[in-house]
Amino acid sequence: MQITEHIASLSEEGRLLAAAAEQAGPGASVPTCPGWQIRHLLRHTGMVHRWAAAFLTEGHTAYHPDGGEPDLDGAELLAWFREGHSHLVRSLEEAPADLECWTFLPAPSPLAFWSRRQLNETTVHRVDAESALGGPLTPVPATRAVDGIDELLTGFHARPKSRVRSDKPRTLRVRAVDTAATWTVRISEDPPQTVRTAGDDGTEDVDCELSGTAEGLYLALWNRLPLTAVTLRGDRAVARLWTDNSAVTW
Repeated sequence: MQITEHIASLSEEGRLLAAAAEQAGPGASVPTCPGWQIRHLLRHTGMVHRWAAAFLTEGHTAYHPDGGEPDLDGAELLAWFREGHSHLVRSLEEAPADLECWTFLPAPSPLAFWSRRQLNETTVHRVDAESALGGPLTPVPATRAVDGIDELLTGFHARPKSRVRSDKPRTLRVRAVDTAATWTVRISEDPPQTVRTAGDDGTEDVDCELSGTAEGLYLALWNRLPLTAVTLRGDRAVARLWTDNSAVTW
């Protein structure tokens, strides 16, 4: 996906998140984030938006801590979230293509990194907000879902921080049936190693395969949908290695 597409999608996802949060109310429980209410979701996501925007506007070339979550609630909190989201979108739109600043995953450029990262951050938390309403979720287009799976498997879980480990080497295949994308994830005592292939290229024997739409896989891999939302073949324990240990920490 192009940077401009990421930014446009980020703008829409933030609007949808705020609308769902407003409809649900600050005290509504968020089923996809046990223990959280909408107020916690808005404080967290709004803090992340401001944290990311600071790298874009202030050009920090090393890690810079966030400003913390605000002691706001109700209408004030929602307005604060919307203001921070708009500031992030503007910061991305106005950032120069040759921007230099800190990032924490491989990317073609810092601008490409932050537009992609904040789109996925906001999309997942928009799903959280909509889950509080108990109705249907706004669809995630397949191309965006594939890009998000790429970031998760080849970015986040390639880092030493990944807790998806196994004393016995195991192999998990992730197959998006509505696209040409397949990922083979090798799980061992080291961080997972993921290779993406096209179509039926991923034909080797694996211990477990998860298949489904790109959107279903994206949300299941982010633990926003249960494994029952996709098709599982093979050893369920391998899939549980993922669901039990894949929560992302910075």
